[in-house]
Amino acid sequence: MTGRTLQPTYDMDRSWLSASLILSTLACVGGGDPSLYVAQTVVESPAGPDSGEPFLATDGERVYLSWLEAADDDHHELKMARLESDGWGAPTMIARSDRFFVNWADFPSLTPGPDGTLWAHWLQRGAAGGYDYAVRIAHSRDGGKAWSDPVTLHEDDSPTEHGFVSTFVQDDGVGFVWLDGRRYAAGPDGEPASQEMTLRYRFVGVDGSMRAETLLDGRVCDCCQTSSAVTSEGPVAVYRDRSPHEIRDIYITRLRDGAWTEGSPVHEDGWEIGGCPVNGPAVAARGTEVAVAWFTGAGNVARVKVAFSQDAGATFGEPIVVDDGNPEGRVDLLLGEDGSAYVSWLERTGGEAAEVRLRSVRPDGGASASAPLVRSSAGRPSGFPRMVARGEGDVILAWTDLEGAAPQVRVARLELENE
Repeated sequence: MTGRTLQPTYDMDRSWLSASLILSTLACVGGGDPSLYVAQTVVESPAGPDSGEPFLATDGERVYLSWLEAADDDHHELKMARLESDGWGAPTMIARSDRFFVNWADFPSLTPGPDGTLWAHWLQRGAAGGYDYAVRIAHSRDGGKAWSDPVTLHEDDSPTEHGFVSTFVQDDGVGFVWLDGRRYAAGPDGEPASQEMTLRYRFVGVDGSMRAETLLDGRVCDCCQTSSAVTSEGPVAVYRDRSPHEIRDIYITRLRDGAWTEGSPVHEDGWEIGGCPVNGPAVAARGTEVAVAWFTGAGNVARVKVAFSQDAGATFGEPIVVDDGNPEGRVDLLLGEDGSAYVSWLERTGGEAAEVRLRSVRPDGGASASAPLVRSSAGRPSGFPRMVARGEGDVILAWTDLEGAAPQVRVARLELENE
């Protein structure tokens, strides 16, 4: 993303802009190397009131938004919409239930898969209630109008947590990575529970067939998001590990020649913490270039960092601090054609007030000043803002707005230029 003049990468009919919601800004945030120019416009959202947990995805041409929305009689609906040239298409419903596990940090996803398929996942409560919930998946072959009957992703049916899913397109199907709490339940012969969260993977073909599960890591942090991406040498997944000494740093595992590598640290922060910070990493890849962003509280100092790899995630350089001194975390990440990472995060601005901010960082350590994007909250209901690139320099941002009478998913378009 180079040059000063902001040029859209596609023809846009500006009638899709909402006159009542426009917050158009042009931010020239230099003072660093590179300088980042951001033109921001808040646009009309397809989500209604009482909505949250947004997720963005793209198939390289189209952008999809999914979210949860409260309905009548204690039901929720998982909905989706596709971004067209003249705005968001009409929302369609993926699933409706009074058994959704609705959680600010463990949100559903929508993944464009091979052969024009769409894949959705969500969390569904079990009979035991509480933190007994399973990962349910379904797919569509007609752009989201009709969906297959949902099935459970994992073989385990113990009354424990299963969630924090990330996905990636793999050959003729989709790869799913998730946190699995089956070791929190006693064994079938009465052996005691080991109280360890595990990281697992499963491939699902476009025909709905499932291969055997694979255990990726036998002891990970209990409730931090996972993130996955595909390099030119194969898929990678990042997650927060949990050592026997309660060190909870960010790890990466790579799928090579049909087998996943043993997890290894992206960087050894040495964050010792006796509980889960609910603050997972984000990964992006382009060819053999990989960038990972994450939050850490090592040394009792909150930091958001990013690290780069030039060998498809096998090794990483020293991390670069991204935040402005008081981060809440909740990161997201895009990787530009020039190798720069565009990292978003929540920065506290006083009390529970926060802003979603964006910074451009190069692999050599050069970084722009941060660009404030939207007001938010450090409280849980604000959730995790999400980004997706519609084209080089053309980014869609989604977040949960808490300033109205009810929470609502909002959307903004960002035009980015790096110099």
